[in-house]
Amino acid sequence: MEKFITDKLEGFLLEDLGLAGDLTTAALGLKDKLCRAQITAKEPFVLCGADFAAEIFRILDKAVGIRMLKKDGGKVKTGDKIITLSGRAGAILAGERTALNIMQRLSGIATAVHRVTASLGGRRAKICDTRKTTPGFRYFEKYAVVCGGGYNHRFGLYDGILIKDNHIRACGGVKNALKRASGKKSLYKMVEIEVSNMRELAEALRFSPEVIMLDNMGPAEIKKAAALIKGRALVEVSGGVTEINAAAMADAGADIISMGALTHSSPSVDLSLDIL
Repeated sequence: MEKFITDKLEGFLLEDLGLAGDLTTAALGLKDKLCRAQITAKEPFVLCGADFAAEIFRILDKAVGIRMLKKDGGKVKTGDKIITLSGRAGAILAGERTALNIMQRLSGIATAVHRVTASLGGRRAKICDTRKTTPGFRYFEKYAVVCGGGYNHRFGLYDGILIKDNHIRACGGVKNALKRASGKKSLYKMVEIEVSNMRELAEALRFSPEVIMLDNMGPAEIKKAAALIKGRALVEVSGGVTEINAAAMADAGADIISMGALTHSSPSVDLSLDIL
């Protein structure tokens, strides 16, 4: 596993263990007791984070035996065993909550993404995430989106130009914003701009941005905007997208459907770790 991921996982463990470590396990004299345990699904979902959970236990004790029974991106059913563990109870008990938290959160995201992508019924539009992620946990949450069948939008401000409403206001309008950005095109892969009405869209098209984001538009307005764009730019829609209306937005002409709710509002799934 890459070092920056291991470093993150070590930080997550430090948050839970502090400098004193697991006081309960130490007080009960269980640190070196040998045991077996298993992580089990308590509901159906799309799995994500199993490899990270396994790494948590390896960080705590390289001697812990780990058997992976399910893979990230796969579907699990209620009662399915996902990981079995064997070794010192101290490592298994110390890593339990951190490992479960990661898997529950990421599997919840992957499951939500899978539902939305399934609702498209094979339509060509791509379901994407946004930067609305948990600070410090962005890599993991965006990995979960991919495990669920979705795609990653920008990872950060550093990997693309996306001119949003506040940029437009600060520049004094769409025209001014795109004039400034167009002069930097040779330095970047593409320029994207967010528009909220047909007037802004018509103005944006004069500067040939590669992607136009239609903000908080319904299917009827998206269809009208897509007809005006006529393939001159990729059409992204954002705002108010749900599992119920995503297909309608795709049919209206969206190439990209971005949903912040995938990472900021997906409920965690239910898992348990049990000593056998």
